[in-house]
Amino acid sequence: MTKRPIVFSLVHEQSIFMTAIMGLLTFLAVVAFGIALAIGTGVVRWNSQWDLTATVQIMNPDNAAAVNKIIDENGDKIKSSTEITTDEMRDLLRPWLSGGGGALENYLPKMYEIQFNSADDMESVQTQIGDNARFLTHASALHSSTSAGWKMIFISAFVLLLTLGAIGVCISYIARNTALLHKRELEILNQIGATDSYVARQMQIIIAKICTVACSAGFVVAAPVLLLILGAAHSARVGLMAMLGISGWGWFALFLLPVAIIIFAIWITKRTTVNILKND
Repeated sequence: MTKRPIVFSLVHEQSIFMTAIMGLLTFLAVVAFGIALAIGTGVVRWNSQWDLTATVQIMNPDNAAAVNKIIDENGDKIKSSTEITTDEMRDLLRPWLSGGGGALENYLPKMYEIQFNSADDMESVQTQIGDNARFLTHASALHSSTSAGWKMIFISAFVLLLTLGAIGVCISYIARNTALLHKRELEILNQIGATDSYVARQMQIIIAKICTVACSAGFVVAAPVLLLILGAAHSARVGLMAMLGISGWGWFALFLLPVAIIIFAIWITKRTTVNILKND
């Protein structure tokens, strides 16, 4: 069996430094990607929960009969309809009704919370109700929460891109620094006819080994951190935070991210090494 030793090798300090940097950057990349996936899942769940729900407020008692008739006639389009009683509204508005504000009870509207079968059914009933009552969709009322969720996804994706950029810069620097340290070996290899691809392959083997160890460690540390974040979010019980989650496909994508980082590092190493050899 013919042995093919690696021509280049990193000194011990270089190896430790690069492993630590790559492990840290992989950890940040996995956490940023995981947070983006979790928030994205939460926004989708949040929208699906409230997209087909609306509140009807009958401000004028004279229109109550007309609105009730419309609701009854569209029973096939309505999944459920619940009237919010005066006592329930009084409990919700207790801080405003107490302390001499009892007169406001005379102006409490008659309210229904309605869940529709489809978006078309909701739009049809909304058109029929017209000016007889206020028709408030829950999705529009909670638009600010959804918008905040998308902004958080954008921020997480931006952090992920910055981390990947930092990985590319570090790999390029390490490859260039290693090539300069072994400039004498490069000259000898060129004299004996070694091709650029052979030299680049030697560098790629070194980088691949270090990145495999570092990326594995980064993922192993990042996964429990993501589970802790999801556990803290679920403890909120209500709201968008409670909807956060990562599906099975999401975890698979997170697992593929370190693999993609390793492939990216190998590619950067080849490009950097070949460019150095051409310039020399």
